[in-house]
Amino acid sequence: MTPEVIVSKTIEFVKHSLNDAEGGHDWWHVYRVWKTAVHIAREEKVDMLVVELGALLHDIADSKFHNGNEEIGPARARSFLQSLEIKENIIDHVVNIIANISFKGGKVKQQFKSPELDVIQDADRLDALGAIGIARTFNYGGYKGRAIYDPDIKPNLQLTKEEYKNSTAPTLNHFYEKLLLLKDLMNTKTGKQMAEKRHEFMVAYLDQFYNEWDGRV
Repeated sequence: MTPEVIVSKTIEFVKHSLNDAEGGHDWWHVYRVWKTAVHIAREEKVDMLVVELGALLHDIADSKFHNGNEEIGPARARSFLQSLEIKENIIDHVVNIIANISFKGGKVKQQFKSPELDVIQDADRLDALGAIGIARTFNYGGYKGRAIYDPDIKPNLQLTKEEYKNSTAPTLNHFYEKLLLLKDLMNTKTGKQMAEKRHEFMVAYLDQFYNEWDGRV
């Protein structure tokens, strides 16, 4: 089976699996991460098949939507890739990427590293930045029934992994607890360059938000 066919079958599988997914973690999120990962991978010169499969399957079963279970995504990805009879070393690499890609808060240390994971992680983080990152953040906050903003509830910059997973804080707090931290967590030169502009856009957005909140503009 050629890499093109493998990728095509993976796209079909992911589209079907995420048919009813929340808008910030649906097929279009995966599509953007995939396209961005391919762009970064070309610049960084890493294994393109691993990058494409890892990007396409990285959110196949996000733990946020499976009661915090972090094993379902890697297991589903492994089962699917085995059905395509892909080499075991590629499967292991992709599964390790899926298990280690997420921002977990609490300064959790990553258990696996590879250049391909660096690329996909940057692509995933870039989708949490800029205009789309803002849209996704408020979409998820609405999905969870959270307040947009509450000046009396301050962001917690020392969240543990469990506190991060179980947080019910207003959506705007998420900017400080995760999104504004991502620029300095990028792995690749290309990812860092792309993150700068998106980060600046979010900072400008927050300035405008507070001005409007207080009726100053």
